[in-house]
Amino acid sequence: QVQLVESGGGSVQAGGSLRLSCAASRSMSCMGWFRQAPGKKREGVATLDRSGIAIYADSVKGRFTIPKDNAKNTLSLELGSLKPEDTAIYYCAAEPTWLCSSLNVRDFPIWGQGTQVTVSS
Repeated sequence: QVQLVESGGGSVQAGGSLRLSCAASRSMSCMGWFRQAPGKKREGVATLDRSGIAIYADSVKGRFTIPKDNAKNTLSLELGSLKPEDTAIYYCAAEPTWLCSSLNVRDFPIWGQGTQVTVSS
């Protein structure tokens, strides 16, 4: 069974930066980051597939970046210019077969446990 192990996260002041990492136990076709704030639905943040194509949510474009130097079976996410509204539990997710085509939660069958990101004003 595939496992996703997340690391990073924590607390930071507005304008600060954090880096999240997710390691998969085997190669995945598509990996992504999602987040869920209290009382809100889980939403897509960014994905990267094995073809190298990245998709970003409009709310994070220009602030969050998937670095190009990801280690094998690992997906990192650099969070910059953080805002209080970025506060959420961030989840790593993966799709073993298909390339990424959207930020739709339902397209991802494999999930990590989540890591908390808290941004204070």
